[in-house]
Amino acid sequence: MESLLKFVQDEYVNKNELPEFAPGDTITVYYEIREGNKTRTQFFRGVVIQRRGSGSSETFTIRKMSGTVGVERIFPINLPSIQKIEVNKRGKVRRARIFYFRDLTGKKARIKERKR
Repeated sequence: MESLLKFVQDEYVNKNELPEFAPGDTITVYYEIREGNKTRTQFFRGVVIQRRGSGSSETFTIRKMSGTVGVERIFPINLPSIQKIEVNKRGKVRRARIFYFRDLTGKKARIKERKR
C-alpha cells in the first residue's frame, strides 16, 4: 500500500523548485490568490517555525507579527499557487521546531543570524 501511495505521489504531484530553508530562517512566500475570475499575487513574510512531513506531503509553518497579534500560516511545499520563495535571513536555532518562539516578545524574540 505504501509503495502504491509513493508511486502516485511521485508521478502525479507537481514539484516546485524551491530554495533550501530551515526553521529559524526568515522567508517571503509569494502565492497567487484567486478572487472570482481575477488573480493577484500576495506575499507572506515571517520566520519558519517548523517543517513537517516528507516527500510531497511536506508542509512548513511561518509566523509573523501583524501589529501585536501573531499570525501563523501553514503552506504545503507542493502547493501549486506558490510562485516563489525568497530567503531573507538565515537564522541560528538549535531546534527543529521552535514553538517557544510564540511566547517571546520584544528583544527576546530576535533570532541570531547564521553565518554562511
